[in-house]
Amino acid sequence: MTNLSNETWFTDPALQRLFALLNADGGEARVAGGAVRNSLMGLPVADIDLATTLPPETVMERAKAAGIKAVPTGIDHGTVTLVLDGKGFEVTTLRRDVETDGRRAKVAFGEDWQEDAERRDLTINALYVGADGEVIDLIGGLPDVETKTVRFIGDADTRIAEDYLRVLRFFRFFAHYGGGRPDPAGLKACSRAKDKLSTLSAERVWAETKKLLAASDPGRALLWMRQSGVLGAILPETEKWGIDAIPALVAAEQALGWEPEPMLRLAAIVPKDAERLAALAQRLRLSNAEAAFLDRFARAPKPNGEVTDAAFDRELYRLGKDGVIASLKIDLAQARAQAGVDPKAMTKTGRLSALLARAEKFERPVFPLSGADVLAAGLAPGPKVGEALKQLEETWIGSNFSFDRAKLLARLDDLIRN
Repeated sequence: MTNLSNETWFTDPALQRLFALLNADGGEARVAGGAVRNSLMGLPVADIDLATTLPPETVMERAKAAGIKAVPTGIDHGTVTLVLDGKGFEVTTLRRDVETDGRRAKVAFGEDWQEDAERRDLTINALYVGADGEVIDLIGGLPDVETKTVRFIGDADTRIAEDYLRVLRFFRFFAHYGGGRPDPAGLKACSRAKDKLSTLSAERVWAETKKLLAASDPGRALLWMRQSGVLGAILPETEKWGIDAIPALVAAEQALGWEPEPMLRLAAIVPKDAERLAALAQRLRLSNAEAAFLDRFARAPKPNGEVTDAAFDRELYRLGKDGVIASLKIDLAQARAQAGVDPKAMTKTGRLSALLARAEKFERPVFPLSGADVLAAGLAPGPKVGEALKQLEETWIGSNFSFDRAKLLARLDDLIRN
């Protein structure tokens, strides 16, 4: 038997208090899913979720009686979040699917642990730990944890038909936890269901894709997504060779200590085209900040190792530094990958590294004048105010930001008089 009772997360007094609360008077609770999987794989445990035989109303009542904050975060699907010591624990009643349409499910609550396990998606996600710390495996998940096999529970086509998002979850979990090649049955089922991804909300598709891109190395998963046609179904912009930039980028991240950034990885695999990236952002319902980042990346010029520092600073001011930094990182990663066989790439690596360091330290200077200054100088309200400001700002940028307020006001007076 496998026991996790000595794991730090398991000995947390808050969790032990929840076990006592939910296991009293005929109830039973077990830790389920990710905490068990990660612990067995030697990975950090973040969220601790529990499954229980108690209906959600009873969970709420017991929590209230014990002075524990209870939030009905998904009570229609049996989920209540209990907050202890500033931490949230999701507690979900055992369920079985009554009706599914590939996008959402109607569930009925129950007390059957086997039934609850079999309705889950992947074997590595269907493991439980009881109050004694023993791992409970009802569907053969432990061998898959040991071999890092990402496999659907039961028939892959059936699991996917219950929720087509499971196509992307298969690859996301393979990116984070899989080893070797993907499970053949799962891979074929995902390929068969790829066209069904268009029936899902764009928000769900992007959320799952973004999680996949956050893996320490999403390269193998992206490769199999491309092979199966799934990548083309959700990101046709990656075209035939887009993802080939990922190995060099991941190698640079690991060598240079860059944190994995899903948006940078997305930028690396799509064309540097503002119009196409705007369409991508709209189709996948990216946030305003994410869409703006892609636009700045698309508009940032290709890194030029010959650019002077002063000209580079002007570029950073005009374009915003995050898009320029993204372009630099992608080009630097490619140059590093080629440096072993191309002496010119080695030289390029040094210059791009210097530009990247400069960009990361760059603090955008504040233009010293405003519209109020132009009005105070005597220009009538109207479009000419903006035009004057723009002209003065260009003069200031051309001075490498050295002109102070007094000098700019003098230029403003000359501008108005002439």
